[in-house]
Amino acid sequence: MKKFSLIVAVCANGGIGIKGDLPWRLRQELKYFSRMTKKIQDSGKRNAIIMGRKTYFGVPESKRPLPERLNIILTRDPSANAYPSEVMVCTSMQEALKKLDEAPLVNEIENVWIVGGNAVYKEAMQSDRCHRIYLTEIKETFECDAFFPEITSDFQLVKNDDDVPEDIQEENGIQYQYRIYEKVPK
Repeated sequence: MKKFSLIVAVCANGGIGIKGDLPWRLRQELKYFSRMTKKIQDSGKRNAIIMGRKTYFGVPESKRPLPERLNIILTRDPSANAYPSEVMVCTSMQEALKKLDEAPLVNEIENVWIVGGNAVYKEAMQSDRCHRIYLTEIKETFECDAFFPEITSDFQLVKNDDDVPEDIQEENGIQYQYRIYEKVPK
């Protein structure tokens, strides 16, 4: 059973989005998201990203599905929207993870990333398969209508990976910092 990690950018009030979009414009932070969710050791594999329907449709149409990764969309009603054939649509997190554990995907996917939104993050954080949260802590408050769930004591802050900067970043006058939380084994 493959573990997974979450990746998210969160502003000072816990916000992660507004009206299906990001409340900020941080190109370097988006590049970090892309780099992290594409990073593999085995060049014969790729990563999977799991997201809710609203998160998927929040990605600009010209950029979806997100390239070089298996995009898995969670939706209660798969027939309500049209999806490209290269996208996998599942009705639950359990279904998605089960498919990732079976052939052929078990041999094709290296890492699994949860990329939003709120309900998907919340369910993922409660899972025994959740390993880490890669959180970009944005040091400002933005108007948001979607929020990241509270990080409970099940998670502890750990040292950043070697390729994740520890110092405060700044872009467009907005400061942010990359943090990694790891789920404490029970």
